[in-house]
Parts: sequence; C-alpha cells; structure tokens
Amino acid sequence: MGSTRIPEVLLFQPKRFGDDRGYFREIWKEEAYRKAGILLPFVQDNYSFSRKHVIRGLHFQNPQPQGKLIVAIRGEIFDVAVDIRVGSPTFGKWTGELLSEENGNQLYIPPGFAHGFSVLSDEATVLYKCTDYYSPTSERSILWNDPDLGIDWKVAHGVVSDKDGAASELKGVPRDWLPKAPH
Repeated sequence: MGSTRIPEVLLFQPKRFGDDRGYFREIWKEEAYRKAGILLPFVQDNYSFSRKHVIRGLHFQNPQPQGKLIVAIRGEIFDVAVDIRVGSPTFGKWTGELLSEENGNQLYIPPGFAHGFSVLSDEATVLYKCTDYYSPTSERSILWNDPDLGIDWKVAHGVVSDKDGAASELKGVPRDWLPKAPH
C-alpha cells in the first residue's frame, strides 16, 4: 500500500505472479484491505469500457456516498479523486494515479470524494468496487475541467459525455449537495 497526495486516498500495488503462460494477480482480498483501514463492505461492482481520450467524471453521490476501489483490467487510465468534503483540510484538492493492466495498481477512493478517469491507451476496461449502491437520486457531477481544480488529465483533447460537459464547477455546486468531512 502506498500513499497519495491526499492521505485518505490509498494506492495499492498487488503482487503479480507470472511465467511463460501469463500471470496471476489478486484483485480483492478482504483481510488485506481491512488491515489497510477499509472497513466498509463492497456491495456493488461496476465495469466500464472506454476508448482513447475519453474522460469520465467527475462523479459522486450525496447522500448515499460511495467508496470505490478502482482497477484497470485492460489498458491504461489516469484515475483522479477530488476531496469535496466540506470542512476537510484538503477540500478542493485532487490526486491522481496511473492504473494499468501492466502495473496492476489499484486506487481506493473513500466516500466523500468525486471520481473520474481519463483513458490513455487505445481502449480501457475498468472495474470498480463500490461501498454503496448506485442511487440515481443521489448522483451528482462536477465539471471535469474546472479551472479552480486544475486537473491534468494527461490527454490533449478529452472526450466527455454531454452530461459531464454540462456539470457545474465545484464553487457552483450547492453546499448541501456536498458531503461533510468527518469530525
């Protein structure tokens, strides 16, 4: 386990065991993640496929926030977490990590953060485990290219959905839509 620029966002680097037949890597082992402090159960797995230069995000839920464990099953992505917890010392800050099939890295983003990723390879397949169920009434977004956040998505021209392109900047999101920092 490694640290990121935001202490609550955790980088995992599971061991890869390979030979001339291919390789093996654990994606989830409850005991190991509990030891790292991830105590919420994962209740839903999501799987997405995207093409080069696609940016998905920045998404979050409130109420009913989700923690997420993100794994790039195929290809390479730049995965981003933004602290949007009102009252947090890192509110409005972001951290990002390269996740790929090759490096096998995983990023844990706790509840209370916005999440997004950009696709750096020709295609990418991403699996993410969630600590709460998807809730359409709790779904929220922040503009992916919010100038106050200044996220470097590692792509020259991002391809985004109409919905993500119409999201508000963080400063325009009503404060009651945002999660609160734990005390």
